[in-house]
Amino acid sequence: MAETVAPAARAARGVLFVHSSPRALCPHVEWAAGRALGVPVNFDWQEQPVLRGTQRAEYYWEGAAGSGARIASALRGWDQLRFEVSEDAAPGSDGARWMHTPELGVFFAQTDSVGNTVVPEDRIRYAMEVGGYDPQELHRELRLALGQAWDDELEPFRHASDFAPVVWLHQVG
Repeated sequence: MAETVAPAARAARGVLFVHSSPRALCPHVEWAAGRALGVPVNFDWQEQPVLRGTQRAEYYWEGAAGSGARIASALRGWDQLRFEVSEDAAPGSDGARWMHTPELGVFFAQTDSVGNTVVPEDRIRYAMEVGGYDPQELHRELRLALGQAWDDELEPFRHASDFAPVVWLHQVG
């Protein structure tokens, strides 16, 4: 009989981008992410030039499938935090992306194997129903389904990472 692997045992990997965090919150962000991953983590914090007095960090993580959701859930309660979490697609599991801003809260989207946002059929049908014959309303609904407002708000913060060093940290055991 073939042995099956529990979904939680599947390896997953992704990236946590902390786009802006008040300096005092940084140790708490590390603690929450480490708790979600089940291992202590240390981030290489840098000044965030877009928002004075805040720090930014990138952390490449590995863990069990679903770790991205655990990280996003652990961080979503802090109103002054801007972040993105991605979990890459893997055999047997879809990819995912979470974005959070203080003004908009959390946005979740399924992603394909190259990181494109996947909009489910029912969500597209809903946008068409709400939009009716009004192309502007349809456009608004599709932008909402794609998380465009979150992308628009986070884009200036993303540019701060264009020349940041990348360090992969691997979970052992």
